[in-house]
Amino acid sequence: MKVEIWSDVVCPFCYIGKRKFEKALAQFKHKNDVEVIWHSFQLDPEAKYIPGKTIHDMLAEKKNWTVDYSKEMHVHMTKMAAEVGLTYNFDTVIPVNTFDAHRLIHLAAKHGLQDKMKERLLAAYFTEGQNVSDNTTLVKLGEEVGLKAEELKAMLAGNEMAAEVKADIDEANSFGIRGVPFFVLNRKYAISGAQTPETFLDGLEKAWTEWKKESPFVTVSSSVGDSCEPGKPC
Repeated sequence: MKVEIWSDVVCPFCYIGKRKFEKALAQFKHKNDVEVIWHSFQLDPEAKYIPGKTIHDMLAEKKNWTVDYSKEMHVHMTKMAAEVGLTYNFDTVIPVNTFDAHRLIHLAAKHGLQDKMKERLLAAYFTEGQNVSDNTTLVKLGEEVGLKAEELKAMLAGNEMAAEVKADIDEANSFGIRGVPFFVLNRKYAISGAQTPETFLDGLEKAWTEWKKESPFVTVSSSVGDSCEPGKPC
């Protein structure tokens, strides 16, 4: 059974949602028969790395907030992350464009290392304050999960995996996905946002039971979990 997840590397709810889903999957008795596939989504396709600009500055500019209020929002998010065992350091986060990071995740998928690459990028961005749009940094992170430097450099020097990233984003648009994380279970059930582990487990159970039946998307939960959307404070 496939679980496909649309998310962005710079989405705080995506990392939290990853942890909540992993908790549910660990309790699922058929977990060894579940294939998790990460799909690309960009909250801000026009984002650019600007040396010295903090995430507090960026959000304040976008939302016409004060920098102090932006910092307050990130304190709240840090507490939410801590509840699932994550450490967010927004004071050191470097705002960037994530297109190349998504290409790296697709390259890792070719070697069975997609989840490890996704995890490494999320930690690098939210916890370690690394620039995940910098080629040297991306090569280093890729090597850390087991990819070869030569292949990484060649990909980053060209357009390899760009089509795959764009295809993911186009498919998200065709599905009407407006916020991430967004989970699709066996192309049957959809779960939007960083919902509770119980909601994810319920979705896994239902999708497993009915995975041979043909049906359109059915939303497992009538509620919408915490998520990030383009233009939404996050």
